[in-house]
Amino acid sequence: MKTTELVEGVHSSVLGFGCAPILGAVDSVKSQRAIEFAIDNGITHFDLARSYGYGEAEKFVGKVIKNRRDKVVIASKFGIKPSWAASILKPAKPFLRFIKGKPAAKPLRPADESSKLSDYFLKRIPLTGAEMRKSLERSLKELRTDYIDYFFIHEPRNFLVNVDELSEMAEVLKKEGKIRGWGLAYMRSKEHVHKPYLNKFGLLQFDNSPGASGYEAVVSERGLKPNIIFSPLRGGSSELSASEKLQKLFNDFPKSVVLCSMFNEKHLMENIKLLNK
Repeated sequence: MKTTELVEGVHSSVLGFGCAPILGAVDSVKSQRAIEFAIDNGITHFDLARSYGYGEAEKFVGKVIKNRRDKVVIASKFGIKPSWAASILKPAKPFLRFIKGKPAAKPLRPADESSKLSDYFLKRIPLTGAEMRKSLERSLKELRTDYIDYFFIHEPRNFLVNVDELSEMAEVLKKEGKIRGWGLAYMRSKEHVHKPYLNKFGLLQFDNSPGASGYEAVVSERGLKPNIIFSPLRGGSSELSASEKLQKLFNDFPKSVVLCSMFNEKHLMENIKLLNK
């Protein structure tokens, strides 16, 4: 599998594994099988957040990779966490997966202000240095690891008034060896809000799909820079197949990681083969 060095010394597979559906729309058996299959076939980059799986995904992934930590790159995020109501949802997940309208078939995105359902199960926390450290410590414990390779602010809705405080905390955490790189994960629809301080982050993670509004401008500005790209198949051109969209992203962003939530082994192999042509 081709790799890219997003930050110095950290090499990620250019095809990354998006973990948002784990223990939400996807059950534990299917999730474990997919993760192990991905690692066995060269995928090393796994994207998580405190909120994924309504707070359960990090712990689950930590158990699956406990004997393979040296073979994977872990990215996680802070800023959104499960609310008290998420614990109530847990016993109902198997039933909700069974009936029509599986829970989080499209994972709840608190960044989407039109989503009111997410307010019951996910909660935004203050974006301060203290909360950043607190969230990281919880993630480290859940993941059974001493460090996280990439640590992101999770899709903030508003202008970050204390970005310098967060930057300073990131440097402290790097010196402590608890993170290796840090960045901002955001929706491109919010890029205008965050534009003034994007250069303060070592790494950017954003949504992009060939044919989506502004796609070519992003290629021009960020095509040769390291990025992490999510939602590669959402929106964009209806004239391109899923494989064609991914191939174009790999070509247009050769130094980036493209995230896919891949829980079907056939789809996993199809995506991997794009990089082995």
